[in-house]
Amino acid sequence: MEHLALAQLEAALDTIRETPKCEGVLSLIVRRPTREAREVLEEGMLTPDEGLVGDSWKERATAQTSGGKLNTATQLTLMNSRVVALLAQSQERWQLAGDQLYVDLDLGLENLPPGTRLAIGSALVEVTAEPHTGCKKFVSRFGMDAMLFVNSPVGRQLCLRGINARVLEPGTVRVGDRVKKVAMP
Repeated sequence: MEHLALAQLEAALDTIRETPKCEGVLSLIVRRPTREAREVLEEGMLTPDEGLVGDSWKERATAQTSGGKLNTATQLTLMNSRVVALLAQSQERWQLAGDQLYVDLDLGLENLPPGTRLAIGSALVEVTAEPHTGCKKFVSRFGMDAMLFVNSPVGRQLCLRGINARVLEPGTVRVGDRVKKVAMP
């Protein structure tokens, strides 16, 4: 797979900026039961203790605080479906981004600052301040220009790499569910 050049990625910014601001759609659910393993789900359960039930977020380095406690600020990762569609170039490759929930919703800092609450299916989640910036795996899967794009000043403002969130109220989420901004800090 040939990766897109930075100029090609930047040319898509207008389309990304057209993403709905208040209410969108859950496009894909991906559970990561172990490192490098992905399960595409039609339906998942979100809980305050588990995040996406069956996902391995608790075993990841970002799940631990310096005091050894669980860092629920990294429980879930959400990525804009328009961004991942651009980077992956086919829906079969979306899951390689490593996020759990792919949504057609503006995830930018101005639209969803930390503390914003989102209703997804019957669950309630809260956007956290923990940055989501990508890693070596992201570069190998989508290219260095993709990493530069999502971490550019515009990319960070729009949270193109995605956002972190925690589950406040448990519930079932299904592909096609509404993702609705319900409260701002």
